[in-house]
Amino acid sequence: MQWALIGASTIASQFMIDAIRAQAGNRVASVLSSSAERGKAYAGEHDIPEAFTDLDEQLAQDVDAVYISTTNEKHFPQAMAAIEAGKHVLCEKPLAMTVEDAITMVRAAEAAGVQFATNHHLRNAGSHLKIKDLIASGRVGKVQAIRVAHAVYLPPHLQGWRIDNPEAGGGVIPDIVVHDADTVRFHLDEDPAEVMAMERADSLGQGVEDSVMSVWQMPSGVTVQTHEGFTIRHAGTGFEVHGTEGSIFARNVMTQQSIGEIRLVTESGQETVPFSDHNLYTRAVGLYVDACAGKGTPAATGVDGVKSLAVAAAVKKSATSGARVAVDYGGI
Repeated sequence: MQWALIGASTIASQFMIDAIRAQAGNRVASVLSSSAERGKAYAGEHDIPEAFTDLDEQLAQDVDAVYISTTNEKHFPQAMAAIEAGKHVLCEKPLAMTVEDAITMVRAAEAAGVQFATNHHLRNAGSHLKIKDLIASGRVGKVQAIRVAHAVYLPPHLQGWRIDNPEAGGGVIPDIVVHDADTVRFHLDEDPAEVMAMERADSLGQGVEDSVMSVWQMPSGVTVQTHEGFTIRHAGTGFEVHGTEGSIFARNVMTQQSIGEIRLVTESGQETVPFSDHNLYTRAVGLYVDACAGKGTPAATGVDGVKSLAVAAAVKKSATSGARVAVDYGGI
C-alpha cells in the first residue's frame, strides 16, 4: 500500500515509518505538516517523496491508507476527510475529543467500506500477549483484581501541548488512561462498567491534569486500580493480575519497547516467564495491512478506540465531579 502520514510526528519518526516500511510492498508516499518548512525538512530526513500543508491536496494523491498522529483535536476532521476520500485510516489514540465523534468516525468508515483502526500498541507487545495467554490458560485461576502502574516522567520533547493545552486534548487522562483501558479490556475481554477517580496537577500540568488514580468495576466483579502520571521519574511501569490460583507481576511492560519481565507466582513457587521481543508497531501495522486486504482484523479496531476513549471520559468526569460514574459507550 501507499501511505500518507498526516502529522510530522515523533511517534511516526521513531516507530511508524519503519513499521510501515517493514511490510512487503508498503511505502510512505507523503507527509502533512502545518509548517511547510518543517514538512520539507521532515520529508528530507526520512526519505519521504512529498510534503504537504493542505490535507485535500495530500488526499488527492495516489495513496491507499493514512496514518494520523496529529494533536488530538485534529483527529476527527482529518479522519473524516480521509474516509470521505476513500482511504483506509489508522489513527492514533484517543480517536477524538468526544465519544460521539469517535463513533461517527467508526460508522463513516463502515459506510465507506474502508478499514478504520486505532493504534493501541500495547496489545501487540510480546509481554501482553503472554499475559493474556497465562490468563486464558488458567494459570492464575479466576481473575479477582488488576493493578496498573503507568505513571512516568514525560520527557521535555514530548511535553508541549500535552501539559498545557486542553483544547488540543492535553492531559494525562486522554494520553495514558486510554492505553490502560485498552490493555485491561484486551486481557479481560470485557468493558469497565463504573469508575471512581481523583486527579491533580502536580508540577507539569498547566490547565490540565498531570496525575490521576482511579478504580474501575468490571461487569464480572474484577476490580481494577490504575495510576497514570506525567511527573513520576523513577517508578517504572507495571501490570499485575491477581487470581484465585496465582498472580502475575509484569514490570516495565507499559512501554513502546519490547522490554520488561514477567513473574508468575503460584502455590508451587514463582517462575520467570519468557515472551517474544518482536517490534510492537511492526506487528500492529502488519495486522492492519492484512485487514485492509480482507484478511483478519486490526489488532485494535475503531470500536476498541471508542471504548478506551469512553473509559477515559468517565475517569475525567469522576475526577472532576467526585462521583462514581458509569462508563457511557454511546451504544456501540
